[in-house]
Amino acid sequence: MKQNQTLQGHMAALITILIWSTTYISTKILLTDFTPIEILYVRFIIGLITLYVVYPHRMKFNGFKQELTMAGAGLCGITLYYLMENIALTYTLVCNVGIIISVAPFLTALVTHIFVKGEDRLHFNFFIGFISAMVGICLISFSGSTKLQLNPLGDILAFLAALVWSFYSVLFRKVSNYGHHTILATRRIFLYGVFFMLPALLFMDFKLDFNLMLKPVNLFNLIFLGLGASALCFVTWNLAVKILGAVKTSVYIYIGPAITIMTSVIVLHEKLTRLAAIGSLLTFAGLFISEVKFNRKDLPVKAVRDESI
Repeated sequence: MKQNQTLQGHMAALITILIWSTTYISTKILLTDFTPIEILYVRFIIGLITLYVVYPHRMKFNGFKQELTMAGAGLCGITLYYLMENIALTYTLVCNVGIIISVAPFLTALVTHIFVKGEDRLHFNFFIGFISAMVGICLISFSGSTKLQLNPLGDILAFLAALVWSFYSVLFRKVSNYGHHTILATRRIFLYGVFFMLPALLFMDFKLDFNLMLKPVNLFNLIFLGLGASALCFVTWNLAVKILGAVKTSVYIYIGPAITIMTSVIVLHEKLTRLAAIGSLLTFAGLFISEVKFNRKDLPVKAVRDESI
C-alpha cells in the first residue's frame, strides 16, 4: 500500500512538471494580446473557479494557525513567486531566470532542514544530483547563441522567486498534515493568492479586453493555463508534496528545462543541439541520483514515519 502511494506521488510530480514545462508556449502566444499580470490573474481566477466546481465542499474553520499557514502558502506560492518571476523576466534573460529558478530544490532542502524537524537529512547524493542537474541546465540554457549576462535586479528577483517557492513547498507540507482534502487545501491557497495579488493590479498595467479573451486561440490557451497549469497542476503538486515530502517533490524541477527542450523539438520543430541533448541527460541523471539516496532504508525512523503521512 505504501509503495503504491509512493508511486502515486512520483507520478503526480512528473505529470505536474510535464505540464508546467509546456506552459511557456501558451504564455508566449498570449503575450501578443495580454500583459504578464493579466495572464497571471486570469489563469488563477479560472483555476479557483474550476476547483470550486470540481469539489464544491466547504472547508471548515479550524483555527487561525491553520489559516495563517495557508495564507502564507498562497502569498509565497501564488502571489510572490509568479510576480517575482514575471518581473525578473523583464529585467534579465530568460536563460538566467531558468537557471536561477532551478536552484529551488536545493533551497527547499535547506529550508526544510532548518525549519522542519524529522524531515529528510541532506545526504551526499543530493548534492551530487544538484551539481549534475545544474550543469545540465546550464548546457541547455546556453546551447544556442545566448551568452551569460548578469542583470543584478532581475537575477536577484529570480533567486527570491526560487526562495519563496521553497517556503511554499514547506508550508504546504505543514498544511498537508492538517488532514484537509488536497483540493480543498489548494483552493483555499488559491483564494489567498488571488487576494494578495489584488494590490499588484493597481500598480501594474491591468486592463482586460474581453473581446481579445474570446478569440479562439487566446481562450484555448487561457483555459489550458487555468485548468491544466493552475487547477490540475497545483493539486497534483500538492498531492506529491503530501506523499513524498517537500524535498523529494522539488527535485522534479530539475527536469523542467529538459522537457521544455523536448517540447520545442516536437511542437515548434526546433533543432536539438548536442549540448542541449547532453544537458537533458545530465538533468535526468541529477533527478535520479537525488531520488535514489532518499529511498535508502537508513533514513531516520522519524523521517520515514513523516514521509508516510
